[in-house]
Amino acid sequence: MSLGVKAILLDTHIFLWWLFDDPGLPGQIRDFVRNTEHEVHVSAASVWEIATKFRLGKLPQAALVAKNVPFWIQRAGFGAMPITAAHAQIAGAWDVAHRDPFDRLLAAQAKLEKMSLASVDEAMTLFPIEVFNG
Repeated sequence: MSLGVKAILLDTHIFLWWLFDDPGLPGQIRDFVRNTEHEVHVSAASVWEIATKFRLGKLPQAALVAKNVPFWIQRAGFGAMPITAAHAQIAGAWDVAHRDPFDRLLAAQAKLEKMSLASVDEAMTLFPIEVFNG
């Protein structure tokens, strides 16, 4: 991650790891998020992903969070990033071999909002964005 970055977008798994104090959360990401001088954002795409995966039985451990994700974003002190038409356009149009619609939206938001995306998902490096993997 380049020096001087003050704002970051969290990938869905990073957001959940933060909430659950998961040991899988890389230390550099944890330190960045803890720094009150930084802005940390969670996408509406992550809200959609958590609710969807919980409904499908893929995130049973996130039951409490899945019932009111916006509350947990606010409680963590993070900003909620809406999905705009411009985000959706680039996510759908990108000629990148990545099929996950949630990841495509997160990458598009990171690109258009000029933020690093905090993620340990190697597939996110397929996109022309800055990935902060801590």
